[in-house]
Amino acid sequence: MAASTLTEVARLAGVSPATASRVLNGSARKPGKDIADRVRQAADSLGYIPNAQAQGLAKSSSGLIGLIVHDIADPYFAAIARGVQEAAREQRKMVLLATTGGAPAEEKEAVAAFAARRADSIVIAGSRSSRTEDQEDNAELAAELDRYCRNGGRVAVVGHPVVGASAQDGYHVVAVPNQELAGALAAKLAAHWGGDFVIIGGPEGLLTSDDRIHGFQEGLAKAGRAPAEILRSSFNRAGGYEAGLKLAARIKGGSTGTGEPAGPKMCIFAVNDVMAIGAAAALRAEGLRIPRDAAIAGFDDIETLRDFRPALSTVSLPLEEIGRLATRATAPLAGDGDSAPQPITGEVTLRRSTEAA
Repeated sequence: MAASTLTEVARLAGVSPATASRVLNGSARKPGKDIADRVRQAADSLGYIPNAQAQGLAKSSSGLIGLIVHDIADPYFAAIARGVQEAAREQRKMVLLATTGGAPAEEKEAVAAFAARRADSIVIAGSRSSRTEDQEDNAELAAELDRYCRNGGRVAVVGHPVVGASAQDGYHVVAVPNQELAGALAAKLAAHWGGDFVIIGGPEGLLTSDDRIHGFQEGLAKAGRAPAEILRSSFNRAGGYEAGLKLAARIKGGSTGTGEPAGPKMCIFAVNDVMAIGAAAALRAEGLRIPRDAAIAGFDDIETLRDFRPALSTVSLPLEEIGRLATRATAPLAGDGDSAPQPITGEVTLRRSTEAA
């Protein structure tokens, strides 16, 4: 059965299509109550479904918020998405989701798609990249965002600004103190661990990873310790697992004549929790135990850690709150570029995985 049209509703109610549209699509120009009731009764009797695009034009708002993340299966992004969804409900809006794998070219396509659907605002969560191979794609993403903001769109970016973006009005950055918090973690670990440190980081040029690496090295330096060795890998669980296998071989190579490791050989800092989980899985696969054979810490305090054993030392971030703050920053009453979201804070949380340290 074909859907009823606005023209059929107007004919049944005895009004013009323009009048029916003003009633059903939420226009600020409303006819009298008797006429409005007649139009709604006609719509109900015909089973008419309002057109969302027409409603958006009438209200100058689509009621949509675009959310761009690297991987919704990653608990880090899932937690931020929950916060975005909660804040969207407060604004009586719906969330459109795009996952991009972290590529700025795919993020640009997502921004263009949201803009074409007249999304009221866009939230972007995920590390920025300063790598040479991403330079052109960064420029195109920045240009797309600037165009979107010039046309009245509002944007919030979690972490770092989009590389090259110049929009002022309607553009917000929810800064995360990755470097400071990683330094605080290094200081606490260095106070109890006299051995070597190893950092498992993401690809060089991935700004979130680089900030956490730099912060951790600074924390070690302030504690009078030598810099940690850095192993670069993919910024995900698979990357952590790959690095963990390399470290497991090194640890086992220093075992005693009985075949048993001679004690913890290193304290490992993985720049996010999913990498730490991957590294720990690799150590276990090679017959090693945490913290007996190696201490390990992560960053983010994702929800998955509630079921991880031994409990992982990490830096706790208010991920859901980050999503809420980013979304609220794009609300019309939040102000423009001079209205910065409140600062994010975090906390170093030491648990069983670094007891040997």
